[in-house]
Amino acid sequence: MRKILGLVLLLCALMVHAEPTAVQQLENFIAKAKNIQANFVQNSLSESGSVMQRSEGTFYLQQPGKFRWNYQKPYQQEIVSKEGKVWFYDADLEQVIIKKIDESIGDTPALLLSGSIDLNTKYTLVGQAKRGDLLWLKLIPKSSDSSFKYIRVGLKNDVLYGMELSDNFGQLTQIIFSNVKTPATLDASLFEFVAPPGTDVFEG
Repeated sequence: MRKILGLVLLLCALMVHAEPTAVQQLENFIAKAKNIQANFVQNSLSESGSVMQRSEGTFYLQQPGKFRWNYQKPYQQEIVSKEGKVWFYDADLEQVIIKKIDESIGDTPALLLSGSIDLNTKYTLVGQAKRGDLLWLKLIPKSSDSSFKYIRVGLKNDVLYGMELSDNFGQLTQIIFSNVKTPATLDASLFEFVAPPGTDVFEG
């Protein structure tokens, strides 16, 4: 009896002092990161692993459900989300496309961090091996209609490090973040989009 009691106490102690799982670390980060500002580099890779396109820019997020991707290189583009809509602006084409956030675009990387969706309902979450201070978590969509096979989120010292998205066409998109900040506030105008004069606007 004493041995059993001792084993139970030991297990309880281990549970109390155990490190949080990969899933818990991601959920903890999302819970505390109400505002995010970061630089990013995005690489689009072919099935063979060659870089087809490299982009750079700045990323902003405010919970719940607001985000902005400012692509500065090689082309100026903006993706802005607020109140259930997303604006896709291409400066070279002088056009903006407005879409509602639904199942068809519900896998955009920023939505995973926006606090507006239930990760456990939408994805099967799989913690992966930790490499040094870098931890990756794999999210597999539960819906067969998803445009992605899987999405991976990387945390480094409990701070957002990167994301990786594998789509159904064999293309892999990698996003690495730097200068990640979680300010107390972000300017509300960041999440407003006003089309420049002469821009063609399409809403669907």
